[in-house]
Amino acid sequence: MYLGTLSFDLLLGDVRSLKEKRSVVRPIVAELHRKYAVSVAEVGDQDLHRRATIGLAVVSGDPGHVTEVMDRCERLVAARPEVELLSVRRRLHGEDDWS
Repeated sequence: MYLGTLSFDLLLGDVRSLKEKRSVVRPIVAELHRKYAVSVAEVGDQDLHRRATIGLAVVSGDPGHVTEVMDRCERLVAARPEVELLSVRRRLHGEDDWS
């Protein structure tokens, strides 16, 4: 079993309230979940209007599949015009990591 995790640090565009922030972040989270069947949520910077941290996890028996899904997810987020992708933290965990 292999587990891949991504953490996206995002700068949001012209957002002036937490309500506006939700209207930007929720569609991104929903699209990642729908298109790639990953577990995904906003995991940080909830109290900041223009920043968001989105965490994502994917599990597979094939490390190549995990890497491919993470690559696609990263490209999707990077292509969103309403956010600027400041950084991505990526990890791949294998069975040896849990012994």
